[in-house]
Amino acid sequence: METTPTAPFAGRTVRRVGYGALQLERLHDRRGEAVALLRRAVELGVDHVDTAEFYGSGFANAVIREALRPEDGVLVVTKVGADPDPGGRLPLRLAQRPEQLRASVEDNLRSLGVEQLQVVNLRRLDSGPGLRPEGDQVVDLDDQLAVMTALRDEGKIGAIGLSSVTLAGLRRALPAGIACVQNAYSLVARDDEDVLRLCVAEGIAWVPFFPLGGAFPGLPKATGEPAVRAVAASLGVTPAQVGLAWLLHHAPNVLLIPGTADAAHVEANMAAAAITFDDATLATLDAVESRATDVPIGAE
Repeated sequence: METTPTAPFAGRTVRRVGYGALQLERLHDRRGEAVALLRRAVELGVDHVDTAEFYGSGFANAVIREALRPEDGVLVVTKVGADPDPGGRLPLRLAQRPEQLRASVEDNLRSLGVEQLQVVNLRRLDSGPGLRPEGDQVVDLDDQLAVMTALRDEGKIGAIGLSSVTLAGLRRALPAGIACVQNAYSLVARDDEDVLRLCVAEGIAWVPFFPLGGAFPGLPKATGEPAVRAVAASLGVTPAQVGLAWLLHHAPNVLLIPGTADAAHVEANMAAAAITFDDATLATLDAVESRATDVPIGAE
C-alpha cells in the first residue's frame, strides 16, 4: 500500500514530509550549523517548515530568515498563543488574549522579515498534552478568531490554522476558514480520531505534533512498540520511520513536520514517505493500542 507524495495545504501542493523548527534551538551556539541544516532540508525536498517566535526565543525564526530564499518556495507556517519567556520556568508564557495574538503576529512578521505570514496556527490549548490557560488567558474562541480573521483581511496572515483544538472547537471555527489543524497525534495516541475525520471531510490538512508519541516522561512512544519494531526489522528501516510512515498511510491529509538538529535524521524522515506497507502489515500497526495523552504537563 503506497501513499501519495504530495497533498494540498493552504492553497498549495506540498510534499507530505516537512520540517519542524523547534529543535533548531539545540544549535543555538552553532548558528552556521543550524542554517546549513535547514539548507540541507530544502535540498532534500522540504517545502514547508513549522516555526514560532517562542522557539528558541526567536532563534528558529532568525535561522529561517537567514537560510531560506524566495526562490526556494518554502511555505513557512508559524503559530501564536504563546510568547517567549527566556527567564521563566518554561521558555514561554501564554499569550491568548486578542491583543496578544496581534502582537505575536507582528513579532513573527518582524523576526521572519516578511510582509505576510503564509499560515498562522492559533494554539488553543484545549486538548492534548500541554499547558492549560488560567485567569485572563481563558479566552473565548470567537474572540480569538475575530482578531485572526481581521489580520487575514489586513493581509498580515495568509491562512489560519488551529492547534490543540477539540472537535467542538473545530466545528465552531469552520466558518472562519481553517487551513490546518495541529494536534498531538501518533500511532500510540489517537485520541483525536474524530477531529481527524472532520478534517478529512472538510479538506483541512492534519499536521500532528509529537508524531512518534511521548516527548515527555510517561507518555507512550511509538518507537517502543514491539509491533513497530518488528515491522521496522522486516523492512530494514527504523522504528521512527515506521511510525511516521503509518501516519502518512492512515489519512490522505496528513502532513508531517518532524524536528531534528541532525541532517542524517532529516534524510531519514524524508525517506519515510517512500515506505510502503502491505495490507497485513498495516493491519498489524492499526491494531497497536492507543493510550490517552490528555495531560497538562508542558508545551510542544
